[in-house]
Amino acid sequence: MTYDSEDIEQILQKALARKGKGEFSREQLLEMASELGISSNILETTEQKWLLQQEEERSRHRFNTFRRRAFWSNFVSFLAVNLFLILLNLITSPSYFWAIFPVLGWGLGIFFHWWSVYQSKSEDYEIAFQKWRTQN
Repeated sequence: MTYDSEDIEQILQKALARKGKGEFSREQLLEMASELGISSNILETTEQKWLLQQEEERSRHRFNTFRRRAFWSNFVSFLAVNLFLILLNLITSPSYFWAIFPVLGWGLGIFFHWWSVYQSKSEDYEIAFQKWRTQN
């Protein structure tokens, strides 16, 4: 019986999952690759790419956390200021509800801020991420 590379990958993933969440040393990784006929050069290159991907994921996670915190800070400010304005409006001139204008204006800004923070599959997101990455 012969297996293609996809079959081997799936079998090995299932076998490693069944083994448990044990950790492997680099020597064990090299030994496994050697037994599979994978050269140390290919393994080294693949490992470097994997490490870069892991760092990229960690950076994106930190960036997303940074953006979400900024959004929630803005949202809390929106709530506090606009509640104050509504109360002020109700006390000073209850017959004319002028507080609706700042609520709607700032609310529209909050909506677009929310959209930009939680929409992470756009070109604008990538531009913002690259800019943030160069600053940090």
